[in-house]
Amino acid sequence: MFNRRHFAGLAGAAILALSTAMPSFAQDPIVIKFSHVVAPDTPKGKGAERFKELAEEYTDGAVRVEVYPNSQLYKDKEELEALQLGAVQMLAPSLAKFGPLGVQQFELFDLPMLFNGREDLRKITQGEVGRELLDLLEPKGITGLAYWDNGFKIMSANSPLMVPDDFLGLKMRIQSSKILEAQMQALGAVPQVMAFSEVYQALQTGVVDGTENPPSNMYTQRMNEVQSNATLSNHGYLGYAVIVNKAFWDGLPADIREELDRAMAEATDYANGIAEEENARALQAMMDAGTTDFHELTEDERAEWLEVLRPVHDQMSDRIGADLLQKVYAALGTTN
Repeated sequence: MFNRRHFAGLAGAAILALSTAMPSFAQDPIVIKFSHVVAPDTPKGKGAERFKELAEEYTDGAVRVEVYPNSQLYKDKEELEALQLGAVQMLAPSLAKFGPLGVQQFELFDLPMLFNGREDLRKITQGEVGRELLDLLEPKGITGLAYWDNGFKIMSANSPLMVPDDFLGLKMRIQSSKILEAQMQALGAVPQVMAFSEVYQALQTGVVDGTENPPSNMYTQRMNEVQSNATLSNHGYLGYAVIVNKAFWDGLPADIREELDRAMAEATDYANGIAEEENARALQAMMDAGTTDFHELTEDERAEWLEVLRPVHDQMSDRIGADLLQKVYAALGTTN
């Protein structure tokens, strides 16, 4: 007699045996395009590569991270729009980039003479203020994951920059930031907003006279070849926020997102850990190259810079938010 139940059981067993005997084919990996505008051998570039390695390892290949350095995909002014449109999934723009997006509170990191070193910085990026700032990106379709250091900036030009009067009339390249504009104007310079990828040629041809950068950016972009003078002012900070397209991130399976969070946390520790070392190495390499004279501010010279630049805080208080600025001062244990 034909037994349907027995036949179904045999068929199921046969299918199971066949499926285990055949090689399994994994689903196509989830692709994360990670675009940035600096060289691969900068702290940010190395951090992006470390995230790629860890993300692919921790997800057992379920995620593939494609890193595009040196503005290969998008320039400064294009990348945030590309992220919002979903053309790329991950960026690490400098914190100044969020002002034009309508989240000008991030420009507090551009304030000159705000931080006295990395210990001060961590009180903000790893504290309540830092998290609140990242949360402001959510309505823009962006999820903030982490803060990555580059370093503290030095000034460069083709003439000595020892005191504020040395800046009078110089065309100084800056990122798009009202606070950086105010900073250069306070020094008597003429601020010039320009994409990072265009700076070397602009310096070479005299379109701009000088700029500000952490040493690692200055060295990897060979700006020391076209800048005869630099001052170790450490007047401001350059850092990044690692961000993702919110819809993409929210749409990931929870277990995948958990492993990516783990990878990002470790990549962040790595990137921030090497930033200071990379900047020191870059500075020494530029000194050894001998194309740029480096000047370290005396106490009296630093006092002159401080006198000119600290008023920018009050000038920009309304833009950043007076309450936010006071919260920053409280976290740092300082007053303006």
